[in-house]
Amino acid sequence: MNPFPHSRKFGGVVPAPADLPRFRPGQRVRVGTLIPVGHYRVPTYLRGKEAMIEAIMSPKAVNNEEEGFGRNAGSLGFYYRIAVPMKEIWSAYAGSPDDNLRIEVFETWLEGVAE
Repeated sequence: MNPFPHSRKFGGVVPAPADLPRFRPGQRVRVGTLIPVGHYRVPTYLRGKEAMIEAIMSPKAVNNEEEGFGRNAGSLGFYYRIAVPMKEIWSAYAGSPDDNLRIEVFETWLEGVAE
């Protein structure tokens, strides 16, 4: 699977390693336990939880959380759709073990998990 499918828009130009996503679909990650001041898009109840990368949602983009506070300074990264198992969120969850909460998260919130 091409980790950078939108590169076709640029005539097949091969991106530099620094321009490639840090994570790939199917990779296990952990949502960071950051506690930034102000409003941020990652719900507190997901911080520290393990998840699976489902998709890379965008070409490199500005981190809109930082941009909202006027601190983007041109830093770019990727948005990922992650799937967090419901059992990871609520230990007493009685539904199907295949149930997940899906959310799109900017890469600065994600940490790799040893596989």
